[in-house]
Amino acid sequence: MRFVVVTGMSGGGKATAIRILEDAGYYCVDNLPVRLIGKFMELLQQPGNDISRVCLGLDVRADVPFVYVEQVLEELRTQGYTYETLFMDASDETIIRRYKETRRAHPVEPKGRVEDGIRKEREILRQTKANADYVIDTSNLLVRELREQMLKIFVDNKAYDSLMVTVMSFGFKHGIPTDADLVFDVRFLPNPYYVEELKHLTGNDAPVQEFVNSFPQTQVFMDKLRDMIMFLIPHYIDEGKNQLVIAIGCTGGQHRSVTMAGRLYRELQDSGDFGVTLYHRDVK
Repeated sequence: MRFVVVTGMSGGGKATAIRILEDAGYYCVDNLPVRLIGKFMELLQQPGNDISRVCLGLDVRADVPFVYVEQVLEELRTQGYTYETLFMDASDETIIRRYKETRRAHPVEPKGRVEDGIRKEREILRQTKANADYVIDTSNLLVRELREQMLKIFVDNKAYDSLMVTVMSFGFKHGIPTDADLVFDVRFLPNPYYVEELKHLTGNDAPVQEFVNSFPQTQVFMDKLRDMIMFLIPHYIDEGKNQLVIAIGCTGGQHRSVTMAGRLYRELQDSGDFGVTLYHRDVK
């Protein structure tokens, strides 16, 4: 039997992850009373049980302080039960935005500020995250991309992409992305904005790509950027980093940055044991 415990930050995507596993054929239970977890595991081991894949969702809404949840899970290991832990996470900014969109109160600070609830919850779950078998940061993941990653791990039994690389285009006039780990400025490249037939297109359009890629400095920059990223990624993985955001910016985030981000995304795909996503922040 494959048993997966899904936990993580409120607003980090736990409910979505559980739905994905349920759609994939897992028997899912969310926030089972902690005192019943041991009995639940025991019943699953009974002869005649035909359930082969189980998902148990646990978070700070549990009926006891979360430290007791961790103790119960550790006791299960000592009793010979095996399970994997998936920790769902997201940046503070992303979680705050999601709470504002849903207008829900944070479970740790139901009458206080969401920011305070996030800070306290991170401290409560600090050790749980450190001990997790898998950590998925959903800050820049589409639901489709999250589903692909989870099915790869929990259905296809393929190697886990311990690092998720997000290549993001942006416009400096709209501000540098707050969650960027690496920022590159491509405003040194000729600007398609000043070419009348390209002005109203974006870097997703072939004519703009052909224009930006026609200059020798474009290829030199891309070669150096790819080499540096491929040098850095193994070291980030060794340090336990699970999310890397590479932000490429131009003036408005429409032409040059979109073209270069798309190129880097394509060149990083299938280049190693890491996942890659592409996000154009300022393209409407």
